[in-house]
Amino acid sequence: MIGMFDSGLGGLSVWRELARQLPHESVIYLADRAWCPYGPRSHGEIEARSTRVVEWLLAQGATSIVIACNTATSAAAAKLRRHYPGLPIIGMEPAIKPAALASRSGHIAVLATRATLSGEKLQRLAAHYHEHVRITFLPGDGFVEQVEAGELDSPQTRNTVKQALADLADSDVDQIVLGCTHYPFLAPLLASAWPQAELIDPAGAVCRQIRRQLETHHLGSPLAQQASYRFVSTAEHTGMQDFIARVLDIETEVEPLTLA
Repeated sequence: MIGMFDSGLGGLSVWRELARQLPHESVIYLADRAWCPYGPRSHGEIEARSTRVVEWLLAQGATSIVIACNTATSAAAAKLRRHYPGLPIIGMEPAIKPAALASRSGHIAVLATRATLSGEKLQRLAAHYHEHVRITFLPGDGFVEQVEAGELDSPQTRNTVKQALADLADSDVDQIVLGCTHYPFLAPLLASAWPQAELIDPAGAVCRQIRRQLETHHLGSPLAQQASYRFVSTAEHTGMQDFIARVLDIETEVEPLTLA
């Protein structure tokens, strides 16, 4: 079983792609909505909380971990891999490389939370490509909150997206990297607000990495196996249940969890 977590609903964009690419793999998905968003919290807080979440997922029978959150990946992945040697732990990787390779104008944008944008991992990756492309960094202020509220196309959400992309005015950006797993749920609004750019969602590449890790560690399920899915939330769970039904078209129960 794959254990997957995010601060909230955003990681469901990764789960959606995983269910498409690996329909035989069972997943337990934990939305840590009691701590959402992770972004404003300190590195140490996110690291400690992620460790607690992974402990719980392993106790439920998870044999691999997917950190479906850019902020948690940046803050906690390295420590988790040291703490659990041999355990496949797959995190999010900002898709700067494919955006740089695909750009015709030589100008790309990275749209992410402020915590991710200021993180060492993203800045180090961006520095590697600065010689090849110009990179504009855009904070997606308010994006996570709008997705968590289930407002994917409200007037407020459209205005939030418009404000986030205001710095692109008169630019030649032709690739926008979605650096937060919540953001693919706002892709239609983003595409409408800046139609000249291709949106780069790293979920596909992450799921291919999950497949490779499962094969390497001999943890993959038989292709004929029927996958099972559990969804768990550490805070308000009925809204998550409604979101899954409305956005992912799946009728399921979300289990409430108190995680100290």
